[in-house]
Amino acid sequence: MSEIRNIEGRLDGSGRRFAVVASRFNQRVVEGLVAGALDCLRRHGVAAEDLTVVRVPGAWEIPLALEELAQTGQWNGLVALGAVIRGETPHFEYISNAVAHGLMEASGETGVPMAFGVLTTDSWEQAEARAGEGRDNKGFEAAAAALEMAELFGSVRKAHRR
Repeated sequence: MSEIRNIEGRLDGSGRRFAVVASRFNQRVVEGLVAGALDCLRRHGVAAEDLTVVRVPGAWEIPLALEELAQTGQWNGLVALGAVIRGETPHFEYISNAVAHGLMEASGETGVPMAFGVLTTDSWEQAEARAGEGRDNKGFEAAAAALEMAELFGSVRKAHRR
């Protein structure tokens, strides 16, 4: 077993650049997610000058903004933040599915790690509970995933160059 190489990411943002794409729709909840994400990124070594928050109208626009950012080649990782709250029509399903699919497609096409921090909840209460302070904040969790994947991708690319 000692001959097997193990590669995994760590929560280390030192020297890395991250952007957070945040929806303005359901802003009260999303701002809590943004605060959580920025807290996580700063705690794990990302310098303030290496952080950018990009605001988009709603969750629908998040994947397109992520893809545009990724294509610049400036970012080690991207974090998608928004809140889609179930209503009385099927709109919730369309938006939730499209955003999740769009994010996965953009990440796969560009090779830039993208973390999904878009809440899809049945109620405001559920959304607010997931955007509160502390480590249970889903913005914090998404940023941690982006950090780990950025570090992992860096390690994989370094190992591949050998």
